[in-house]
Amino acid sequence: MTLIARFTKLFHADMHAVLDAIEEPELLLKQSIRDMEEILSKDEKHIQLLSYEQQQLLAKQLELEQSLSEVDEKLALCFQANKDDLAKALLKQKLTLLQSQKAISAKHAETKEKITRLSAQLNEHQSQLTSMKQKADIFLAKPSAVNWESPQTAICDEDVEVAFLYEKQKWGQS
Repeated sequence: MTLIARFTKLFHADMHAVLDAIEEPELLLKQSIRDMEEILSKDEKHIQLLSYEQQQLLAKQLELEQSLSEVDEKLALCFQANKDDLAKALLKQKLTLLQSQKAISAKHAETKEKITRLSAQLNEHQSQLTSMKQKADIFLAKPSAVNWESPQTAICDEDVEVAFLYEKQKWGQS
């Protein structure tokens, strides 16, 4: 390994060590949670927009169906009156409406699929956020002030004498 490559590795390692020392894990954890909540909020808004778009498409589809039934009534009237030129114009209008209806149906199916996919993604993100919050609560929990030192007790000479006699008796029986 060349000397320059070794110095480069050493420099990168030192820089990473400095960055690790500067970073505060608590702040990074809290920022990660905020970022995840922001992503969830954006996903929810996107789903709401797609739902609104889907409602608009359904309304447009109903409007097209009404227009198609009106055109069919007019076509029936034209054929009864032997007005072929007028019937051809109405047929052109009907074909345009049918094409629009087909495009709207495709868009509706696409929107429905996007909503399903985003809802699954949202549920996954929510479970990840819940897990992250639980881990953060554990990590950020302040340790309780437990005094692990033994309490100061006074041992009197009589206690030492009694303990000595017990030990002497125990060792004497062996």
